[in-house]
Amino acid sequence: MTMPNRVVVPLRQELMPAAALFHSLSDPTRLAIVQHLARGEARVVDLTERLGSAQSTVSAHLACLRDCGLVMGRPEGRQMFYSLTRPELLDLLTAAETLLGATGSAVALCPNFGAAGASAATGVGVRGE
Repeated sequence: MTMPNRVVVPLRQELMPAAALFHSLSDPTRLAIVQHLARGEARVVDLTERLGSAQSTVSAHLACLRDCGLVMGRPEGRQMFYSLTRPELLDLLTAAETLLGATGSAVALCPNFGAAGASAATGVGVRGE
């Protein structure tokens, strides 16, 4: 079965790493972890207290960020201290804040990715409310 008037555009292979980077930062918990680690290294217990999330949740998100090469762990005794791997990530966060400030509420009102879209898709707000 063919679909008339439909043009299929293949994904550009060179965009896949950038898409993966932004996808890794698209979860509110992961983004909150990155923002917290931008201030310095932290243990899982520090992050669970700060975020009000379960240890297993924070650990799973840290594993994702570690697998993406965005955070690393430094063992000290029986504890692991996490930090950002690249200072360029701070530049990206700063640029995102600047862009959000320039666009006002346009992104938050986006029907696909804004707060309303996230609430409709998951039944919860952007911050898990």
